[in-house]
Amino acid sequence: MATLLRKLLKDPKDLWLFAGMVVIAANAGGAWSPIGDVTTIMLWVGGQITALNIIKEVFLSSLVCLLVPLSALSFRLKGNIESPTATDQEYLDAEAIPKFERNLVFIVGVGLLLFVPVFKAITHLPPFMGVLFGVGVIWVLTEILHRDKVETHRKSLSIVRVLQRIDTASILFFLGILLAVSALEAGGHLLQLSSILDDNFESLYVINTIIGIMSSIIDNVPLVAGAMGMYSMEIFPPDHNFWELLAYCAGTGGSILIIGSAAGVAIMGILRIDFIWYLKRISLLALLGYLAGIGVYILLNA
Repeated sequence: MATLLRKLLKDPKDLWLFAGMVVIAANAGGAWSPIGDVTTIMLWVGGQITALNIIKEVFLSSLVCLLVPLSALSFRLKGNIESPTATDQEYLDAEAIPKFERNLVFIVGVGLLLFVPVFKAITHLPPFMGVLFGVGVIWVLTEILHRDKVETHRKSLSIVRVLQRIDTASILFFLGILLAVSALEAGGHLLQLSSILDDNFESLYVINTIIGIMSSIIDNVPLVAGAMGMYSMEIFPPDHNFWELLAYCAGTGGSILIIGSAAGVAIMGILRIDFIWYLKRISLLALLGYLAGIGVYILLNA
């Protein structure tokens, strides 16, 4: 989406503003889907939630979480958007790939992503196996589509080229965080934290709200991993309100600060967004949407 924004917006201020909304939209959109966000995926893989139930219970809250800041920001924006002029090379690159091939790869790719929950339900294998299966299908499809193209052009469109551009540093970053959380769980520190929360806050809604706000500071991935270690499924069985609201709060609470989610960290690196600028312009909007979504969930489930 950051790459798309660069092609749509010329003014750097507009670019950052729209990018801030992309962070909120990405996290809100990922919270209600079992394959939409790392935090929800973790709960789905761990058995705390099921695919259809999380979609049904969290979708409206996630939608409100996006619509509230989007509506507030829409009243402030006036005038037309100035788009950058595409270069001749960009036109040539776009025309070099037939429309049929572009649409086919797009439709098959989206279809394979949506197939991941079905793959898990049928085979009972981990979701990453379904994702790897989808990559394999796309790999074979693109090799067939581009087999007659010029060698240099074919290589630029291959899956190998895509794999070379993976952000390995971000993957290792989250791997390190999860290793640290596992160490805290093994040492009993997460159990102590859960005891502190339980002793001071009786409502699971308040506990999840605090976890979501904390995720904007610490990052939502380790917070969910920590919560999964703090609370067992004997206390909260699968599809309990606690896990559903945790998926929402951890997923969307990370939008309050740009360092609170994978989407925020990624777009901050790509577009060089300033932390203080995001804090002044986007954080309050994200907080309003976050609290509004929690309110909707409580009204529907309390």
